[in-house]
Amino acid sequence: MSRIGKNPVALAKGVEVKVEGNLVTVKGPKGTMQRDFPSSVAIAIEDGTVVVTRQSDAKEHRAMHGTTRSLIANMVQGVSEGYRKHLIIEGTGYRAEAQGLNLMLNMGFSHPVLIEPPSGVTFEVPKGNKEVFIMGIDKEAVGEVAAKIRSVRPPEPYKGKGIRYSDEVIRRKAGKAGAKK
Repeated sequence: MSRIGKNPVALAKGVEVKVEGNLVTVKGPKGTMQRDFPSSVAIAIEDGTVVVTRQSDAKEHRAMHGTTRSLIANMVQGVSEGYRKHLIIEGTGYRAEAQGLNLMLNMGFSHPVLIEPPSGVTFEVPKGNKEVFIMGIDKEAVGEVAAKIRSVRPPEPYKGKGIRYSDEVIRRKAGKAGAKK
């Protein structure tokens, strides 16, 4: 039995879950999410929790058991609390600024880089222009946009310049030893 899949998903306050066959709709204070799941798993609502069971012990059914439960738990957390990624920009002249819904990055290229968010994802840039917050209800979309922004200028190991996650640790390398006199 899947250790993750067998745990029921507790519903947060103000969250409603509707199951119609394989289509799961989660509605909460931050918004509504829908997702279609494979027929190899059965989804039911019991005693204020969502329970996921699988049809058999076939490899495909085992694989989808824990995945389905995790996706439903992410949907519940997304509509109740939301998701947030924090990026830090390091380097002289590197900065970010919000232009309406879009994000403009000046990262030392000959041109600024414009990032347009998908629907449901928003950007927040505090005063210093060295931090970016990506927020939304879909964990997958928030993570994907954060990875796309980071890929514009990944952190380099010598001076640590670039865009990194706030909890990311950059392993630093020693530079050249220099000429001996």
